[in-house]
Amino acid sequence: MRVPLSWLREYVDLPATETGRDVQAKLVSAGLEVETVEQLGAGLKGPLVVGKVLTIEELTEFKKPIRFCTVDVGQANGTGEPQEIVCGARNFAVGDKVVVVLPGAVLPGDFAIAARKTYGKTSHGMICSGDELGMGDDGSGGIIVLPPEHEVGSDAIELLELVDEVLDIAVTPDRGYCLSMRGVAREVATAYGLPLRDPALLDVPAPNSFGHPVKIADPLGCDRFTARTVVGLDPEARSPIWLQRRLQKAGMRPISLAVDVTNYVMIELGQPLHAYDRSRLDGTIGVRRAEQGEVLTTLDGVKRKLDPADLVITDDRGPIGIAGVMGGANTEIADATADPETGAVVGTTEVVIEAAHFDALSIARTARRHKLPSEASKRFERGVDPQAGAAAAQRTVDLLVLLAGGTAEAGVTEVIAPSAPRTITMPADHPDRVAGVEYGRETVVRRLQEVGCDVYGQDDLTVTVPSWRPDLAEPNDLAEEVIRLEGYENLPSTLPTPPSGRGLTESQRLHRRFGRALAGAGYVEALSYPFIGEQVFDQLGIAADDDLRKVVKLVNPLSDEEPALRTTLLPGLLAALRRNDGRGSHDLALFETGLVFRPTGQEKKPVRLPVDRRPTDAEIAELGATLPAQPRHAAVVLSGAREQAGWWGKGRPATWADAVEAARTLAREAGAELIVDQGQYGPWHPGRCAELKVVIDGDVVVVGHAGELHPRVVKALSLPARTCAMELDLDRLEKAGEGALAAPRISTFPVATQDVALVVDAEVPAAVVQYFLQGGAGELLESIRLFDVFTGDQLGEGKKSLAYALRFRAPDRTLTVEEATAARDAAVALAAEHTGAVLRGA
Repeated sequence: MRVPLSWLREYVDLPATETGRDVQAKLVSAGLEVETVEQLGAGLKGPLVVGKVLTIEELTEFKKPIRFCTVDVGQANGTGEPQEIVCGARNFAVGDKVVVVLPGAVLPGDFAIAARKTYGKTSHGMICSGDELGMGDDGSGGIIVLPPEHEVGSDAIELLELVDEVLDIAVTPDRGYCLSMRGVAREVATAYGLPLRDPALLDVPAPNSFGHPVKIADPLGCDRFTARTVVGLDPEARSPIWLQRRLQKAGMRPISLAVDVTNYVMIELGQPLHAYDRSRLDGTIGVRRAEQGEVLTTLDGVKRKLDPADLVITDDRGPIGIAGVMGGANTEIADATADPETGAVVGTTEVVIEAAHFDALSIARTARRHKLPSEASKRFERGVDPQAGAAAAQRTVDLLVLLAGGTAEAGVTEVIAPSAPRTITMPADHPDRVAGVEYGRETVVRRLQEVGCDVYGQDDLTVTVPSWRPDLAEPNDLAEEVIRLEGYENLPSTLPTPPSGRGLTESQRLHRRFGRALAGAGYVEALSYPFIGEQVFDQLGIAADDDLRKVVKLVNPLSDEEPALRTTLLPGLLAALRRNDGRGSHDLALFETGLVFRPTGQEKKPVRLPVDRRPTDAEIAELGATLPAQPRHAAVVLSGAREQAGWWGKGRPATWADAVEAARTLAREAGAELIVDQGQYGPWHPGRCAELKVVIDGDVVVVGHAGELHPRVVKALSLPARTCAMELDLDRLEKAGEGALAAPRISTFPVATQDVALVVDAEVPAAVVQYFLQGGAGELLESIRLFDVFTGDQLGEGKKSLAYALRFRAPDRTLTVEEATAARDAAVALAAEHTGAVLRGA
């Protein structure tokens, strides 16, 4: 909502020294979000005057049409002689009054004006358009042509109100009343403690039976409808400059007098209006729901198929407008045109003015259904004062009579569905308890009265809510009004004292440790959107029957190309890697932890929870049963160099082993034993893919995969060559953990090292051999490390040698050679039993 400060001063007597910045500070303190204060005319310097075009000489020797004009500017140029000006616009003629800027002036944008030679002539100044003066679009598409009554040589800066301040307010959905000058003026008056001149306080004639007939078939969709008629309008009448300028400052384009007046009153009072050409109406105006198959061409020239849920305005022929959104072209106000035979100007001379109140939810749904947001729908869906319709219609009538020479007919139609004022009962100290501040009853009553409420009672207050505040529905809403008007900045900042034992759960702390561990390993966190397109599964090489392809689709996705919730973290993470690689960062190690969404097929239809009370635990559980499974995953992707080359030596590229090590890092944080086995799955290279497993309740469970991506996947996703990735299920990893990590006990006794080289079949994974070595070595084993893999003819075909370093240490003594050897032999025996391993050289 754009609010010109000069217009605001009509309703509130602000001190002359108050600037837009001062008003902004007051409104922000009252809870409104004033985004900017625009300084109109900043840097503008005259002389800028009204001129009269005396002569026009067409210069035809140039590629585009150019005119050499003489313009009478009175004594503004100091000589009284006509001013010679070169101009390329075509929308003015001899005798027209125009806006002339003379040499020495400065226009917005620090554009200095001086006499200069152009197109073979010397131009002493410039004839101005609205854009050149920072006025915005005035609908003329060219030079500003002024009404003939303005005096030559008079100051155009004052005439066009070029210097002003405009507050741009971001109105939240619960503050629909602030989409009007009236609503903002009320907030300003309250903030400054000044009286408000309410523009809606007008003498309105009582309804009678002489007005245009109106029939409402859906009183729930339209509970009020006021119709007034004005006849005898002058089709040639134009909107005065002051009205056009106020519309422009408020962000609207002047169109025609009748339309401008309805827009002006809408901005002033917040009540959307519509003017119908009475000669184009056929019978009674009606309000009903659209019928199946009905169509309507709206004012924007689009033919729209109506939905049975749409609320429409009709006459005896059918729909003539979408209620609260946009009118129809078949009853549009006609532009003034000259009859080619007689020369007489014809146009709309009789209008019927509509001021109605429509259901907010219905208007919001219709506007979104037709993708047709409008100034009217924006106000109706946020809540319009239902009692402002009669005053808005009267204000429109008064302006049309004043500016277009019309006559108001005596008939006044007003159809009203019966309704009672809304009242709320609230303890007088309720705002005190909400804010933790003692305001007192007098302050509470005074603040509510400033909002517009009628307040009765002592300890328990009965509050009648004003018609323009549909957002006030319960005691907490009233408490919020008191608190914001008293100033949020005056609330004490007191940190609550939490009871002992509260804070992060063990699971939450573990999830944070996962992120810190990966960051400590050199990975950078990259957060991606949780939306994917199903085509990514083909690019990743996911099998057609894989559960990853079972997705949850959104009803209203942000992008039609990504309508589903992710079942894996890899698409978003790989897209981030591709984007960074394309921008010159080639050595990348990225990670992400987050939820994926796995539908089980057992989800039920969601229930609608109550809003007037807290849902019960059973209702919350029932709602939770409608959601898909949402396990937390972690994923990493790598490309380029894992270790940089330098004076210290050669670097090395990222490989599948780094992806596996990232999984081991997470397993160590969870206190889980990770089993790394050879695997083959989806996007990974079949010969460089590790299957990650853990033991949960005695069962070996796959929690993820790691390795180098398949070349086809790399090509399909335009990734760097040899890109590696890992993804695993953190929830399962957490279940496999041994609870809280115990701090290691550091033994002061020396370590005993034993090396073993085992010959196994080539297809036996080294991780399996290591697993059984650990199991057989017992509690004395401190660590185990694979340090060599050898294949050769001396081992035989299909065999390989795995060499491990075993470190033994006792916490309470120095181990003897016999104890270390016995532990080693036990480890070898268990590995031999399960894998067929044989000591090399035995």
